[in-house]
Amino acid sequence: MILHIKFMVSLRCKMVVKEELKKLGLHYSNVDLGTVEIIEELDPAQKSQLKNNLQKYGLELLDDKKNILIEKIKSLIIEMIHYSEEPPEGNYSDYISEKLGYDYTYLSNIFSEVKGTTIQQYIIIHKIERVKELLLYEELNLTEISYKLHYSSVAHLSNQFKKITGLTPSYYKKIKENRKRNLEDL
Repeated sequence: MILHIKFMVSLRCKMVVKEELKKLGLHYSNVDLGTVEIIEELDPAQKSQLKNNLQKYGLELLDDKKNILIEKIKSLIIEMIHYSEEPPEGNYSDYISEKLGYDYTYLSNIFSEVKGTTIQQYIIIHKIERVKELLLYEELNLTEISYKLHYSSVAHLSNQFKKITGLTPSYYKKIKENRKRNLEDL
């Protein structure tokens, strides 16, 4: 039995879900971002208990097919941007369509209808969040980051970064360094 869970977007969320399944004596074969494959069937009481337990952590058990599909799209985007070493070859729309087995136009229309934003905008926001992380870790320079996240150029990355955050990447990094220095002075 496959369960779909909304807001399950990190490794910590996966740990919480595993722990809650363990508390209820449920066995799973796989726990991924947004989905859990449970070995046994859930009775209504178990499902209700699991739903209540997950809500305490801000997670939501999904039943609606549209919402399940939206969560699959979101999880796939988060996985490919934040956790994959290499983003997919080609464009994101083909990758998403292929992975989920639906026409991209259909996925895009449902996503926009439910979320009020496009898949492309959602991808851009997550790419910028990833850029912020990589800038803070200071392991890669801006050229390396733009290559890693498949930007056509550093200028393109910088323009998107400024459009989303209101800051240039270098100014963002400088602000973070100043904050870190100020905290060390306390």
